[in-house]
Amino acid sequence: MRFTSIGEWLARREALTPEKVGLVDAETQRRYTYRDLNTRARALAALLARDHHIGPGDRVAALAGNTPEYLDAFFACALMGAILTPLNWRLTPHELSGILADCQPKLLLHDATHHQRALDTIALMDPAMPEPVRSGWCWGSRHAASVPAVAAPTPLTLDAFPGADPTLAALAVAHPLADGEEPALILYTSGTTGVPKGAILSHRMITWNAINTQVSWGLAETDSAPISAPFFHAGGLNVLTTPLMHLGGTVVLVRSNDPAVLLRTAQEERCTVLFAVPTVFQAMMEHPTFAATDLSAVRFCVTGGAPCPLPVIHGYAAHGVVFRQGYGLTEVGVNCFSLAPEDAVRKAGSVGRPVFHSWARLLGDGDTDVADGTVGELALAGPHVCSGYWRQPEATAEVFRDGWWRTGDLATRDGDGYYFIVGRKKDMYISGGENVYPAEVEGVLATHPGILEAAIIAEPDTRWGEVGVAVVV
Repeated sequence: MRFTSIGEWLARREALTPEKVGLVDAETQRRYTYRDLNTRARALAALLARDHHIGPGDRVAALAGNTPEYLDAFFACALMGAILTPLNWRLTPHELSGILADCQPKLLLHDATHHQRALDTIALMDPAMPEPVRSGWCWGSRHAASVPAVAAPTPLTLDAFPGADPTLAALAVAHPLADGEEPALILYTSGTTGVPKGAILSHRMITWNAINTQVSWGLAETDSAPISAPFFHAGGLNVLTTPLMHLGGTVVLVRSNDPAVLLRTAQEERCTVLFAVPTVFQAMMEHPTFAATDLSAVRFCVTGGAPCPLPVIHGYAAHGVVFRQGYGLTEVGVNCFSLAPEDAVRKAGSVGRPVFHSWARLLGDGDTDVADGTVGELALAGPHVCSGYWRQPEATAEVFRDGWWRTGDLATRDGDGYYFIVGRKKDMYISGGENVYPAEVEGVLATHPGILEAAIIAEPDTRWGEVGVAVVV
């Protein structure tokens, strides 16, 4: 049975709703119909195949902010059977070069903002470069590691993309999928060591994450949402972007988390769903324009990455806006649980219940199920689970056994079936929606000549959720 490629979504949407606006660029105010988006993705696919010899299984890395061209690349690669690898633009060239050495892309797509960083990263991969230069604090590890001498990717600026070129689009050749297990994305996520692992997100996984989101949250093709989370995060692409574009809704690209910009965009575009981490929602609520902003079109807010403080929930409720709390991981889809708005206060602190096509267990010693009210490791199963870690079979086998993905998060379940995350087996904390790994910070502190030893612990913070505290000798 043939599986519909993510790259074919836009053609299906064009056939169903060709003139429906699928994407709005809030910065330029340009609006793109699904016909436009399909033409753009196909034109880019043809260019990548013709001029850069990209084909099925090839990796294409991207170092750029959220732009329409980024989504062109995502759908073009999916159409060709290539694998897009979004890169975190907050990383240093040393860290980025280590990731590129692992996934070995043919191309490094970049925008003007990250042009120099892209060139610096590629330069570090040059085997002719002296070893002391190529060595460094690669990947943020506490141990200096040199970047392996592998073929560096060819840089390609997003400005060179063809846009909606119908002549070029007609040359695009779609790569049919066998069963949907073919990778569409590699998203790098760190463990407690801070060394990245590339989570393989297949066409099957991304499709089922979209279906779970639509069914469990009640999304409709009339929904629209401002998207400000960076696309190198699973949340940027998979909380609402891919579910809405699969459904035929409207994605509004916002290129920053500036609360004034988010509030203005939500009002002007009459957005119906808002997604952000609690820190951003709090910043919006505290902004002087919040009280005067018309959010009457918003059906609900979606938040995750950290528990949402009750004062934030109450503040938006007073403005007529309700919250859905969620939970997810890069490896198992970002939309695995949902807490309905009517339970936001009654079950405060809960991530809710598993979404429609998902199964959850709490495991104790020996992988046995624990009773309600007892802390256990959260394990998830379903069609939304990733295919493992890129070229790391041992790391995959450690967390994915018997069809269940061990999340490393500790949780309890009450008698009503609601889940509560209580801690992490991983030595990690979340600050402002970002994962922070103590070993990585400790490694940086250890480079200071005045520090002999360092340990990082987390403490609660009303604004950021958690912040790190350094104990040093």
